[in-house]
Amino acid sequence: MDYGKYRFEQQKKLKESRKKSNTVSVKEIRLSPTIEGNDFETKLKHVCKFISKEGAKVRVSIRFRGRAITHKELGQQVLEKMAEATSDIANVISKPKMEGRSMFLMLAPKSDKDKKKK
Repeated sequence: MDYGKYRFEQQKKLKESRKKSNTVSVKEIRLSPTIEGNDFETKLKHVCKFISKEGAKVRVSIRFRGRAITHKELGQQVLEKMAEATSDIANVISKPKMEGRSMFLMLAPKSDKDKKKK
């Protein structure tokens, strides 16, 4: 077998596999534990746009500053509110969890199977 032809076939297969694969990007939205209603709605619109139009996963994070770390339950309530508001278009991948002074929540777009169930 001709080695040049073999390499050409391998490159062709590699190109085809790259075409079929899709990369999922992760977008991040930062919130505050004391966020007000209108600001929350604006951030919610951004999350919905990322999930529905771009098909990206969204990482919602809350950064606790100063003494706010003593009230982690406020941050958790905000994240749960975000998860509930996006429940029709997104699945929760990871529940709210603390890492250092930040709390995170991961959302992913619902698959077609999940949409058909409802």
